[in-house]
Amino acid sequence: MRHVIALDVGGTGMKAALIDGGGVLLHQGRRATGRERGPDAVIRSIVEYAVELRAYGAEHFGEPAAALGVAVPGIVDETDGIAAYSANLGWRDVPLRDLLAERLGVPVALGHDVRTGGLAEGRIGAGRGADRFLFVPLGTGIAGAIGIDGRVEAGAHGFAGEIGHIVVRPGGAPCPCGQIGCLERYASAAAVSEAWAAASGDPEADAADCAKAVMSGDPNAVRVWQEAVDALADGLVTALTLLDPRTLIIGGGLAEAGDTLFAPLRDAVRRRVTFQKLPTIVPAALGDTAGCLGAGLLARDLLEPTDVLEPTDPSEVTA
Repeated sequence: MRHVIALDVGGTGMKAALIDGGGVLLHQGRRATGRERGPDAVIRSIVEYAVELRAYGAEHFGEPAAALGVAVPGIVDETDGIAAYSANLGWRDVPLRDLLAERLGVPVALGHDVRTGGLAEGRIGAGRGADRFLFVPLGTGIAGAIGIDGRVEAGAHGFAGEIGHIVVRPGGAPCPCGQIGCLERYASAAAVSEAWAAASGDPEADAADCAKAVMSGDPNAVRVWQEAVDALADGLVTALTLLDPRTLIIGGGLAEAGDTLFAPLRDAVRRRVTFQKLPTIVPAALGDTAGCLGAGLLARDLLEPTDVLEPTDPSEVTA
């Protein structure tokens, strides 16, 4: 059975899948990244896991995978297949595509984790059918993926979509990137967690706790949450002014708050637009599988460019 390998490498774990030509998930797996052992060990783990997945496919489906797609964090040179830098994983200038292609003997595509997740959301998730979309996951930081006609724009130097580093509060909090007042210092899940821990006096409190307190009417929580929503709306309006997306897809940990986030966010964006066309603002649909599914799409595109990979009912997945 012709299939591809999809591999999503995160700071702590790797998610993998084998996907057939019709988009059916044949196999899924997870494994620790092992970053505590250093960057060289992480690279070995990625290569070894890919080799194991290839062997699994050959044994269970009659032939080895025809291609591999890999999504990794940090700075990624997708054209040359180089994982240029990752603070979480500690590597620099790793020719990951060539390393994997040499070991597996198949075509390999390397992608940035957020852009790869955005590709999946755009083609088969919340942005399906939209010719232009912006995917913004709100996690430890904030990044973005710019979708145009079924593809995701990397930019000339691989930095396209870094919405988290739009300055929304000049003179505000310093950002590790070197700027002052960046969006992710105010509206990421990490930023909300930090603000709510300080406001509540509970150092263990996080963004999910803040959302629960908002729903119960806690005025301090409402204040913290609204400050984050306002900062996010400021950043999003800047982005939509430049990019004019038809659909704005919000994902990541904060999006799990549902209407507690989306109701005030839609209102805040609506109040800020003037001449701009208001996009549809929707929650991401694929959750933490987006990166892996997107990696599968990258692999499929190596074999025959397509804009369609049908989603599969999770009950159809085999272990």
